[in-house]
Amino acid sequence: MSHRARVTGVAGALLIALSSVGTAGAASHREAPLIANDPAADNTDLYAWVDGAQPGMVNIVASYSPMQDPAGGPNFWRFDPSVRYAIHVDNDRDARADVSYTFTFESIVENPNSFLYTNGPVTSLGDENLNVKQVYRLTRAADGGHAYLGSGRTLPANVGPRSNPDYAALANSAVKTFGATKVFAGQTDDAFFVDLGSIFDLGGLRPFNSLHALPLADSAGIDDLEGLNVLTVALQVPITELTSDGDAHAATDPRATLGIWAANYRRQTTVITGSGSRTGAGPWVQVSRLGNPLVNEVIIPLGQKDRWNRRAPHGDSAFASYYRSSELAAVANALYGALDDPASTGRADLELILLNGLPGLNSTGSVKADMLRLNTGIAPCTADAADDDVGQCRRLGAFYDDAADLAAWPNGRRLTDDVTDIALRAVLEGYGAQLATLYGVPNRTPNNLIGDGVSRNDLAFMSSFPYVGVSHQGYDHSHHL
Repeated sequence: MSHRARVTGVAGALLIALSSVGTAGAASHREAPLIANDPAADNTDLYAWVDGAQPGMVNIVASYSPMQDPAGGPNFWRFDPSVRYAIHVDNDRDARADVSYTFTFESIVENPNSFLYTNGPVTSLGDENLNVKQVYRLTRAADGGHAYLGSGRTLPANVGPRSNPDYAALANSAVKTFGATKVFAGQTDDAFFVDLGSIFDLGGLRPFNSLHALPLADSAGIDDLEGLNVLTVALQVPITELTSDGDAHAATDPRATLGIWAANYRRQTTVITGSGSRTGAGPWVQVSRLGNPLVNEVIIPLGQKDRWNRRAPHGDSAFASYYRSSELAAVANALYGALDDPASTGRADLELILLNGLPGLNSTGSVKADMLRLNTGIAPCTADAADDDVGQCRRLGAFYDDAADLAAWPNGRRLTDDVTDIALRAVLEGYGAQLATLYGVPNRTPNNLIGDGVSRNDLAFMSSFPYVGVSHQGYDHSHHL
């Protein structure tokens, strides 16, 4: 049977197979049915990496509330005061939080009789012309105790040139320092880059359109998150405040590796009053979580996505079968049979990488848990550019046939890491000779050339903390024009 006939014959099966990922967006952009209706509590992405300029510091960036149109007034996006936004760190290999940072927010409307978000030029976070303000409180939990670290103002939306004459300066002023920890909260550019429009159209990749049954020409990928914003919290924390014994360790020491995930919580009960206001009651319950990117989208099936969001990482053995049997690999087999067909079952490699970590790189032991694993003893790269030059921060990390960059996802995750291409190659078993040699995982050629055709973010990242790009402006907004 020709490849064209094969693809045509499985079209109906693919429609059914892809129904479990059709509700997803990007890395946790609308990834599960319930949280898709609660964007303010939806984790979109999580990043964690050792700072290249300050190797004793770890940067952790978590984003929320996906696909924000910058011109979305008059009620521009803001953090939800009824949500607790937490970042958890496991440092003793049991997939339970040993160090936690929790943000809570309060909204302040200066003039409730105005419909305006700004009443004039805003030149400071506390400017009287900013009608809608938010403040946050940050706490740290460790060793059975809680400590209040401090409070600060969030960076507001980038409305336009009249409202925000110098938004870059405003963004810089939103960075606060509490002891040795730097903190940021506010709206930013969405740092993730991916061709959603093609991938979720039956798993297609524009650069490989000629392998499909439809008469589509090969083309470059389109970053569907170009021009869109998210809400972001960011921390820059000394490694010694995250490890189990308060010391930094060499890469070969198990104490150097941390397991990191983000989770959001709401009160169990919400009461809506006659005036329309809402109050919460009862215990706090987890409604969203995120460790590795793309897991709840393309590994966890539709009927389990909400359950996965409610569970803590240490219970992820309940989902291990979905890592071992990859629906995405089965779809890829149907679409790209001209390539070397990847295995769709018995995928011990995916289970190992995502649920345990790779021995010798970032293993956290035998407990199966979806966490972003970061070996803090591996030296970071020092360049900001996401290019393919040896010695730079290589966008595919270890997924090359020559020198590997081991400071990239799945060892932590930098803003410049092309996690979509890395994940696609991992599922297709196209790891690259270096990774296959180092860790004994398969490497199929030409599968190690697969990608969505989007290799970098639409905006340059900032050169200093919080590193994410400044949010897009509502007045100047453009999206693929």
